[in-house]
Amino acid sequence: MKILSINDTRALDEYTIKHEPISSVDLMERASLAFCDWFIANVFTKSVTVISGTGNNGGDGLAIARILKLKAYDVSVYVVGDAEKGSNDFKLNWERMDIKPQVLKDNLPDIDPGSVIIDAMFGSGLSRPVADHYAEVIRYVNAQDNTVISVDIPSGLFADQASAGEAIIKANATVTFQLPKLAFMFPENHQFVGEWEAVDIGLSQQFIESTATNFYYLESNDIQPLIQPLAKFSHKGSNGHGLLIVGSYGKMGAAVLSAKAALRTGIGLLTVHVPRSGNEILQSTVPEAMSIPDVNDGHISEMPEVEKYSAIGIGPGLGRHVSTVKALGELLRTVSKPLVIDADALNIISENQELLELVPENSILTPHPKEFERLVGSWSDDFDKLNKLLQLAKRFNLIVILKGAHTAIASADGVVYFNSTGNPGMGKGGSGDVLLGMLTSLVAQGYQPLDAAKIGVYLHGLAGDIAADAYHERGMIASDIIDMIPSAYQELTS
Repeated sequence: MKILSINDTRALDEYTIKHEPISSVDLMERASLAFCDWFIANVFTKSVTVISGTGNNGGDGLAIARILKLKAYDVSVYVVGDAEKGSNDFKLNWERMDIKPQVLKDNLPDIDPGSVIIDAMFGSGLSRPVADHYAEVIRYVNAQDNTVISVDIPSGLFADQASAGEAIIKANATVTFQLPKLAFMFPENHQFVGEWEAVDIGLSQQFIESTATNFYYLESNDIQPLIQPLAKFSHKGSNGHGLLIVGSYGKMGAAVLSAKAALRTGIGLLTVHVPRSGNEILQSTVPEAMSIPDVNDGHISEMPEVEKYSAIGIGPGLGRHVSTVKALGELLRTVSKPLVIDADALNIISENQELLELVPENSILTPHPKEFERLVGSWSDDFDKLNKLLQLAKRFNLIVILKGAHTAIASADGVVYFNSTGNPGMGKGGSGDVLLGMLTSLVAQGYQPLDAAKIGVYLHGLAGDIAADAYHERGMIASDIIDMIPSAYQELTS
């Protein structure tokens, strides 16, 4: 699913109006009906308070109020601003109202404590901070205990730039039209957006398909075509041979998790290079994997011959011993094929920035936010963080996976793919080790690194969602994600 800029979204509306053809007020009606369908299916309170502005988002709010009233909801409607200066479609919906809304000039709305508030003050075209009485109304709404649902975007939030000012609606949920907004992808905006869902309002698919964008939201229909079916005569030799360089004394769990995940993701052969003290642990817990014990007992101090492997993953549980740092440098100076790099391998590179220049092109880096900060420095806001992510991928021709809710996959050509799967229960030790193993497995099986990143991140989150259904988000652990990888494959390919 594409994420379009606000200018392109506006052009999409205009194109639909011209080429369907449909009047703008009828398109507004269609959007309002889609919102109401979602609202009726998901909200079970019959008391509703609609707070509208006087632009087109406010027109949506008036149409929604009228439709819900016809559906036997108890609806109160307030308008903030000068109704006489409203947009044409706002005025048309004003005329269609059975009851005239109360205009808020200097006063605040009288909100029933049991009412659901529908926020329709400002839409996605907002480009300056909300001030004056509008800001007062927003602060008043945020101070209430009522459930708040925003229409298209929370009022006061900027869609594709960092928001300014304090007057931004804090919605419990946002029902957006057709496509998500870039702002929805970032953790700093979750307090405003809440849970969100894009509802189809019949905007032109031809325009969407023909419009270029650098931002995508990955869904199952994006991933399914990438998954290659197994050939009838495939065998372990044709399904890739991967190498994992993982573990140190006290951190062999990371090695076990990444190895198990690689095997569950479909690799044909797997070799794991571990400290000598971890060899017995690995052999007894992951019998399907071969092992190469290091000469050192507690940490990795050397690198095996790597030419015969179709993919190499390194980092989980590695530690940062001086001999491990030296060994990683030797690997980077000699290997030419893309690597999958995570955890302590990233931390070593952060502390020795000259190593970044040695990372092979098309390698996959998988930092969590703190590891990413060590790599690139701090950022002022999540849009600045996104720019730093793109700069890192472009400068070194890498694929960088910034983990978190809506994990972001940045490619060297300036495109970012945000993930739709996963849940807070995955925010536990070992989940990243699982992803490293999955990505190494996919690259070993012959997927191009960018496709491997998309499949791996989506599959990892989907397996986590299935595990959360089985064990609850609080009760699930990283091993549960591994156990659910086959079920995730089954869901994607059935």
